[in-house]
Amino acid sequence: MPERKSRKDAARNREAVLAAADALFARRQSPADITMADVASAAGVGKGTLFRAFGDRAGLLRALYEARLEPLREAVEAGAPPLGPATPPRERVPALLDAVLCFKLDNRRLALALEESESSSPYQVEHYERWHTLLQAVLEQIPSLADSDFTAHALLAITRADLVEHLAGDECVPREIMRAQLANLVTRVLGPCPTWSA
Repeated sequence: MPERKSRKDAARNREAVLAAADALFARRQSPADITMADVASAAGVGKGTLFRAFGDRAGLLRALYEARLEPLREAVEAGAPPLGPATPPRERVPALLDAVLCFKLDNRRLALALEESESSSPYQVEHYERWHTLLQAVLEQIPSLADSDFTAHALLAITRADLVEHLAGDECVPREIMRAQLANLVTRVLGPCPTWSA
């Protein structure tokens, strides 16, 4: 019985920490200003609890990012068109990239903090590898594209959090303009649909 209570406490603490971190990232202008101590204090837990549950600041950021990403992941893995697996590839590629862009716009500070906190290459972290693998697999279904690996990297580079932050924050590019420009670029990269002659 004490073990079950301990697990319930840990789960409750984890939810409290994620909620507190979520609120802090929504309010603060600079993600770098948020410390583990800030999150622990806002969640009403000790710093030791935070470190045991998440390891370090990057682990906390990854957990919060993954929690926010879960609805999008479900839509991509099992949802209806245009994100779901039954969507034709020429429709799915722009929809996937638009969804990534919108997610980064909606979670600008968190996405930027996560990218800045990674000690290894940003192209080797789990969430990037997952998007790249998916996008590459969908691109491989388009016969006219020669290099789906490179194309997936190039298209995902457009949705990097630092670029999204620069465009949305520094250059004040409106969301709908960014989305339209991305869609236009993806259309050009994919090329024209083949026409079949009888």
